[in-house]
Amino acid sequence: MKKTLSTAMLAVTLLLSNPGQPESAHAAGAYTAKVYASSLNVRSEPAASASVTGALKSGALVTVTDEQHGWLKVRAGSVSGWVAGYYLKRTGGTASPASGSAAGAASVKTSSRSSGSAGGTIQVTASSLRIRGGPGTGYKVLGSLKEGDSVTVLLRQGDWARIRTTGGEVGWVAGQYIARGGSSTGNTGNTGSTGNSGSSNRSGSIRGKLIVIDPGHGGSDPGMLGTSYDTMEKDLTLQTAFYVRDYLRAKGARVELTRTRGNQKPSLSRRVQIGQQLRADAFVSIHYNSSPKKVSGTLTFFYSENNDLRLARSIENRLRQGIGLKSNGLSFGDYHILRENSLPATLVELGFLSNRSDESIVRTASYQKKAAKAIADGLADYFD
Repeated sequence: MKKTLSTAMLAVTLLLSNPGQPESAHAAGAYTAKVYASSLNVRSEPAASASVTGALKSGALVTVTDEQHGWLKVRAGSVSGWVAGYYLKRTGGTASPASGSAAGAASVKTSSRSSGSAGGTIQVTASSLRIRGGPGTGYKVLGSLKEGDSVTVLLRQGDWARIRTTGGEVGWVAGQYIARGGSSTGNTGNTGSTGNSGSSNRSGSIRGKLIVIDPGHGGSDPGMLGTSYDTMEKDLTLQTAFYVRDYLRAKGARVELTRTRGNQKPSLSRRVQIGQQLRADAFVSIHYNSSPKKVSGTLTFFYSENNDLRLARSIENRLRQGIGLKSNGLSFGDYHILRENSLPATLVELGFLSNRSDESIVRTASYQKKAAKAIADGLADYFD
């Protein structure tokens, strides 16, 4: 998907909050990424206001070592510091998974914990399941599977399984999402709430589907603060999520929110885990944006072209039909909430709190309801 720099600039501060907060997702091991900007500033801290310590040119390869709220810590030669994650796209895997990965560092290092469950055909139980180059979320994504696909298990290592697909592709998947007879193993969520979660693209109706709505930020993390009216992003995202929930329930969908109170602050990994444990059919994260540039409007993000793009496009098509702010289209977003999500997922930015006009509009209940209805209608289109 071709992306212009002007579109990319809209996401410079996506998901930025207090850089010292522990919610930030530590990168899953060092990996290689490529710069997709004509010139990319490297900053001393993960914040748009931090001092510039260097610059990277388009096409430069960097090593990513950490992540905080959409900002990535990189090094390239003598240059090191933080850059806006939107401008990078991963090109290589990692040497080892993160300590918080589903496999865990110990299961990678200790071969004695591996199980020799080789051979035998079993099925995928998740709506979508990513195939990775190694036993951890830090490894490169090689492809994906959908519910009901058959695979052969070659090896089990901790919580991960090395599999071979019917097409001959070999890689690693999270073992909890494959099982004989289509029964998920290790799933502690409400497995009875969704049933055939992977059938969402084939059923022709949103009725009965389980949708997870994620109101961004919360608790001690206010998210973006409006530059004109001191609007807190965490309040807007929660109220908008309530409206989305109501519209979806009116359509017959079932809805779970990752948080329901202003003082709640689930970690990024916990937000993803909620959807996966529930075996939801789709995941939508709601945010409001900010930028040092004078920009306006909405922006809809996806990570996986195979799993996420159609969902993102369905929602963006509704947003662009007129909710009070223009749509700036679709953009690739290499963010934890999307990257580590095995469900079809998208993240929507519903206006710029750094823009006085946008902020005055998004504060109103009428705008939030229009945006919420567009999201709900887009989800219905996705399942249609």
